[in-house]
Amino acid sequence: MPLSVEEIRINYLRVQEEIQRTALKCGRKPEEIRVVVVSKSQPLEVIEAAIKAGIRSFGENYPEEAVDKINAFRQIESIEWHMIGHLQSRKAKLVADYFNWMHSLDSLRIAEKMEGLLAERNKHLKVLLEFNVGGEVSKFGWPASDQNHWAELIPEIEQIQRYPHLQICGLMTMPPLTATLQEAQGYFRKLRKLRDFLQERLPSLNLHELSMGTSADYPAAIIEGATMVRIGQAILGPRDYSKG
Repeated sequence: MPLSVEEIRINYLRVQEEIQRTALKCGRKPEEIRVVVVSKSQPLEVIEAAIKAGIRSFGENYPEEAVDKINAFRQIESIEWHMIGHLQSRKAKLVADYFNWMHSLDSLRIAEKMEGLLAERNKHLKVLLEFNVGGEVSKFGWPASDQNHWAELIPEIEQIQRYPHLQICGLMTMPPLTATLQEAQGYFRKLRKLRDFLQERLPSLNLHELSMGTSADYPAAIIEGATMVRIGQAILGPRDYSKG
């Protein structure tokens, strides 16, 4: 049974309180950290309850699933929609048309595709570059597990930087699902170090955002510098997979 407005509000406040505690403990400002509520596989009634509970930033993995939700609440101008899953090229138009953020820009090919679509629409999109810091062969993102090869990433990032309709705002990663909390924190630390490495070598970029951390490990991500944490079931409850 879907959670009520009050249940979602309580969960959301609990997460915000944990963020505040963790941030203050490690000398950070809590207001630097935003929660993107992952709403994939949640029905419209849950999204509506979340909006009534005060939530305004939603993350979706599948563009075609998100479109109905975005259209249903289009009249609420303060809502931001974040594309957080791997983007197939054939669905790029949906991201160009409907989303405010893309956390999962994971290749030069997709960047080229998005730039062309955005130019046609005279639109700009805030993007985060996704890096595979865990070295998983099944994971998307630029390979970044070996620090000795980080310099090889720079030419493609410089190319993306030249695309006027893509605003690079930072980096994103997902640690391996099998990672322990301690291991996950190590991967988050590696992404922060990669951000610092790239920022030093590409000073014209402003890589102020780090999107990392989920319901299972967001305090560890905050300790390592996360500015966006992607939290779903800890706030909205179990997902509904009954419709595929």
